[in-house]
Amino acid sequence: MTSPFDVITMGRIGVDIYPLQTGVGLAKVESFGKYLGGTATNVAVAAARLGRGSAVITRTGADPFGEFLHEALRDFGVDDRWVTPVEQYPTPVTFCELFPPDDFPLYFYRQPKAPDLEIHADELDYDAIADARVFWMTGTGLAEEPSRSATLAALRHRARRGTTVFDLDWRPMFWPDHDEATHWYQQALPHVTVAVGNLDECERAVGTRDPEGAAEALLAAGVELAVVKQGPNGVLARTRDESTTAPPVPVDVVNGLGAGDAFGGALCHGLLAGWDLERTMRFANAAGALVASRLACSSAMPYEHEIDDLLSSRPLGAA
Repeated sequence: MTSPFDVITMGRIGVDIYPLQTGVGLAKVESFGKYLGGTATNVAVAAARLGRGSAVITRTGADPFGEFLHEALRDFGVDDRWVTPVEQYPTPVTFCELFPPDDFPLYFYRQPKAPDLEIHADELDYDAIADARVFWMTGTGLAEEPSRSATLAALRHRARRGTTVFDLDWRPMFWPDHDEATHWYQQALPHVTVAVGNLDECERAVGTRDPEGAAEALLAAGVELAVVKQGPNGVLARTRDESTTAPPVPVDVVNGLGAGDAFGGALCHGLLAGWDLERTMRFANAAGALVASRLACSSAMPYEHEIDDLLSSRPLGAA
């Protein structure tokens, strides 16, 4: 690496197994597709698709699925130098069911422990984390040790340099004690400049699902930009001086699971480009909509011209 990465993400990776039949349960599905997955990993892929130099800090099993993930990362142009194997745990696999437009149950196979929760603080490249233009971490990374301590150590060392994003990424099944999640979320918030979450995630982090109240609470916790996803009501983005609500971009939904990750990569792209808040949110919304209209997550991440084409076909204010 001769210059800092545009985006470094840290967190979950795995193999997504998606049914090739829609509208039926797993018991009746006959064929599946295999894809790179995991929230932090998909954000790195989304940023790479938009021309950004990206890398991910995570861990896989020392198994064929782990080899597949390395190959997929390299194919997507994501640097995999900080993706290391864990001998004792298998690479996670996630199955989903597809009931468009709004029902996509997930089944996580991350037992006895996911390798991406075995990230150790003494193995991190702190200089690279500090130098990255955007550092992106997730709530899942706080769920267990040693990943929790490693994530917090990375945040402390970065010391709010550049843009530091907390993807609230609330996954209840990863937390035996939900109140403990709130505690660790609140430990992380003072170290970040941007917080991103849907209403459930904001409620877990700051105790309210009222969009304006959640944004205000996130700003009070120390972030400079609060992004609150409101589903069919669009996305609220607030700083201390500015507020905008980007309307949803209507598409025919195939699989909504990767939309948030596409949004994240596009958010990074807009922030790095120095766009104004309204343009950044509209662009990120459109990126998410495009992925929701496609089957996969990682391989569905859009290129910039695709997002621009979608936006040009739906002028500001159009339904």
